[in-house]
Amino acid sequence: MIEIKEVKTRKEKKDFVLFPINLYKDCPYYVPNLRADEYALFNPKKNVSYDDCDIVFYVAYKDGVPAGRICGIVQKVYNKMQNVKRVRFTRFDVIEDFEVAKKLLNAVENWAKEKGMDTVHGPLGFNDLDREGLLVEGFDELSTYESDYSYPYYAQFLEKLGYKKEVDWVEFQIKAITDVNDRIKRLAKAVKERYHLTVAKAKNKKEYINKYMAGIFETIDAAYGQLYGVIPYTEKLQQQIVSQFKLMISLDCMVTLLDKDGKVVAFGFGLPSLAKAVQKSRGKLDLFGIIRILHAVRHFKVFDFGLIAVRPEYQGKGLTGIIIQEMVEQLKKYNLEYCETNHSLETNQKIILTWKNFDDYRQHKRRRCYVKKL
Repeated sequence: MIEIKEVKTRKEKKDFVLFPINLYKDCPYYVPNLRADEYALFNPKKNVSYDDCDIVFYVAYKDGVPAGRICGIVQKVYNKMQNVKRVRFTRFDVIEDFEVAKKLLNAVENWAKEKGMDTVHGPLGFNDLDREGLLVEGFDELSTYESDYSYPYYAQFLEKLGYKKEVDWVEFQIKAITDVNDRIKRLAKAVKERYHLTVAKAKNKKEYINKYMAGIFETIDAAYGQLYGVIPYTEKLQQQIVSQFKLMISLDCMVTLLDKDGKVVAFGFGLPSLAKAVQKSRGKLDLFGIIRILHAVRHFKVFDFGLIAVRPEYQGKGLTGIIIQEMVEQLKKYNLEYCETNHSLETNQKIILTWKNFDDYRQHKRRRCYVKKL
């Protein structure tokens, strides 16, 4: 017997959080979310998305045993910006059983109709820095901490239920990233001089965040505001994101460019790879989990590119080249084995062409957002 329950009790929350960790316990490519972050999803005091979203969580039980989970989101800010009536789904995980998947998706679809919505799409998280896209290529590649893994049958189930591709994100792996070519170096030097740009500096992470956080998020909003699925970053959301990533941030993995007046005009960000550390801890942020993460931040051989954002008035003027050159210089001391770019919209040719400036790269993963009209 299959039963779908809306998550209400402490046990149901635990089942929701632990289900994928148990599902993928023997999968070497899966990297769990931090359990503390997932439990925080249920708490309006810790998840600021309750300010502008309607949210529902479901767990599927088969013969009394957890068999799947899903979260539905009415992102009101996004819907108003785009003049649409859409529900997002996220945290979709399921055993290899089509009927379980069907009942989970049907639960979100029925909830969407109750909310007056006419479309379901996903996987998409609460904001653009949350997890998005279903893995459709690269099932034998280690996931990054910032992205989700899924078995091939997930996509098969969605397509059987009438979900269609809406957009894809692609990911690249770059090897031997020990230097940039001379053309990028010359371009970076010339652009810095022409526009009187400087690289932001700080004594420590706290000072860096206090001085530049607001300008960084303003730059991200300006650069990405029109892209698929993006919402503006309120001050409360900024604080939540910084709080989630503060432990993992390394100043060697960040480059912020300032104009002659000290205004942030471009930003590049990445993380030391946390995949192995989080795998070993199975998502727990206990003492040993914290020690593993701190060790990974200080001693890493793999780097996860996060994003590069340039204010519109500076786009096409070579600032991306400066960010890459500066970041490569900062990362040289780690003797990296390779870098993961994380996901870029397949339509974002500017950033995709950026990765192709490196000699040894490959497109190794693809993620998909599906859509279904109700």
